[in-house]
Amino acid sequence: MQSYRVLVGVGGGIAAYKVCEVVSSLAKDGIEVRTMLTDAAQEFVTALTFATLSRNPAYGDRDFWQPVHGRPLHIELGEWADVFLLAPLTANTLAKLAHGMADNLLTNTVLASTCPVLLAPAMNTDMWEQAAVQRNWQQLQTDPRYHTLAPGSGLLACDRVGAGRMAEPSEILPYVRSLLQTKGDRDLAGKQILISAGGTREFLDPVRFIGNPSTGKMGIALAQASLHRGAEVTLVHTSSTAIDAVRALSGVRCIAVETAAEMRQAMLDHFSKADWTIMAAAVADVKPAHYSREKLPKSALPANLPLATVPDIVAELASLKQPHQRLVGFAAQTGDIVTPAQEKLMRKQLDAIAANPIDQPNSGFGSDTNQAIFLDRHGRQHPINQPCSKLLMAHQLLDFIQGIE
Repeated sequence: MQSYRVLVGVGGGIAAYKVCEVVSSLAKDGIEVRTMLTDAAQEFVTALTFATLSRNPAYGDRDFWQPVHGRPLHIELGEWADVFLLAPLTANTLAKLAHGMADNLLTNTVLASTCPVLLAPAMNTDMWEQAAVQRNWQQLQTDPRYHTLAPGSGLLACDRVGAGRMAEPSEILPYVRSLLQTKGDRDLAGKQILISAGGTREFLDPVRFIGNPSTGKMGIALAQASLHRGAEVTLVHTSSTAIDAVRALSGVRCIAVETAAEMRQAMLDHFSKADWTIMAAAVADVKPAHYSREKLPKSALPANLPLATVPDIVAELASLKQPHQRLVGFAAQTGDIVTPAQEKLMRKQLDAIAANPIDQPNSGFGSDTNQAIFLDRHGRQHPINQPCSKLLMAHQLLDFIQGIE
């Protein structure tokens, strides 16, 4: 991320305080961040705050006429940026963008730039729901330059409960990082992508189960990457999945399940409409042969637990796959990861598989980073030998799937 540049335009709203976390997180990733504030924004958060968090100057309208390297500031900044984030986007700035107006540093810089622009509005519910505001919002979404994060609902600073809350940093940051990878290309537009995430739980009684350490982070990253590239995404996730991250997936259809049987049914219900299906979930191989509806006393626990097999979801999906569909699996392995992954790829008739070395540091279950080797049915291999963010790995896997003939 060290070669990337993000320009952040801060509008006048109480949600400006959330942008501090966004700027700080990007800077900690090694991304070069520069900020500009409208006059109204500086009533909420100072330029000094953003300059300190970004380790770069923060600009305002008083800097508009100060050249940089002999060039106008808005031209220099517009050409410098790889991604331009506007947050919070106010009704006033939204209207200016919709009509191509440029009367301050921020709006001039938007028109002087060609990079993708991510918009995160924030305003009172009645303001957001005004016909004129919605008309401007819909108009901007017809421009491929603009990527949008619609506001959520909740308790607003005006004590109103309703739509208008700016998207949280946990939703903004992955989108910015995706745009840095894709340069705003919506290459998956029109595709339906079905993804599974998390570890299933197979219960012995209401409080005891057989499970695994999966947190669903890889599946969530795949859902984010697919959504940011324009796909329609359905995510089937378990209760072990990071729920806060799931809640931040606005625009993704999320289906919660618990057991392998429930995941099987959800995947079968949506598989026929999916162009790509990615089984990132860690599905149990076995379950207790008998389930007790009441908690078993410790004295009644069997010394040897009888087990039964669970349905092989990915193999069943492969038997139903149509020629236009792509089915991708995951293989969590230790030691030699390629040989068992190749065997699974062929035995289950998959189009591709991602082999994960879960015995390596900063990889596999629960980690924020990952590494893998991608293999497809034609013998192609793509190694990711150093841990990278799961979002970056998700984008690389999507690129790999696109290359399957």
